[in-house]
Amino acid sequence: MANPTTAPILFDRALLRSRQARARKLGEVAFLLDRVAEDFGDRLQAVMRSFSDVADIWTPGELRGPFADRFKSIARIPFDSDSETLPMHPESLDLAVSALALQFVNDLPGVLAQIRRALRPDGLLLAAMIGGDTLTELRQSFAAAEAECEGGVSPRVAPFADLRDIGSLLQRAGFALPVTDVDRVVVRYDSAFALMHDLRRMGATNVLVERRRTPARRATMLRMAQIYGERFADPDGRIRATFDIVWLSGWAPHESQPKPLRPGSARASLEAAVKGKTK
Repeated sequence: MANPTTAPILFDRALLRSRQARARKLGEVAFLLDRVAEDFGDRLQAVMRSFSDVADIWTPGELRGPFADRFKSIARIPFDSDSETLPMHPESLDLAVSALALQFVNDLPGVLAQIRRALRPDGLLLAAMIGGDTLTELRQSFAAAEAECEGGVSPRVAPFADLRDIGSLLQRAGFALPVTDVDRVVVRYDSAFALMHDLRRMGATNVLVERRRTPARRATMLRMAQIYGERFADPDGRIRATFDIVWLSGWAPHESQPKPLRPGSARASLEAAVKGKTK
């Protein structure tokens, strides 16, 4: 199980739960989740095997469409406590999925290790999380406005893991054949305030433990929106917002899986291959 004392606490998960509940009451904005659900279906279509015991880990909402229709039942593990300990028995799953949740985990290596233990040999983890350069425009605009108006910068947008970091974490957790890739989604809005309205209805506003606890100054917010428009608007005046969806997959090791060659076991040398090409 994950040991919460070994990982820094970056996210206030109790606040995250509250923000997600508020989003459901307001009426969720689910275009990213719907895109991920569709991609789940496409990605699993390429996997030539069946899965009987399936768990959905902490997805904030319902995964609809072809993905959900493929399985008779999916055990949903809701995000309902501050603990990052998953209630899953060892080798109890064939497939574990998670959509747009793992970016808010304090101990991601520990959670990935728990999922790895819960998978049977040759079981699959397929997940999508927010990462990379997500909301880089908003981050830069807030930093510039606060530096100008308040003489300092506070954490406004969560740090996001990049592709190489996530691939390394999969290997560290013991997954075989790890794969990561990015689906970049650029959404256009009338203003920075329209973007922030959508983030509120996604339950994705600032839940950093080190966030500023006092309301933002009106002058700072107005200057942030102005900077955003100056730096990141298209010719028609609408602004761009980047969302990088990082996909990760890995298999619980099994003897049937491809193995890397042992050092020194290659039958042809690189030198011979190069000489052959130069003849």
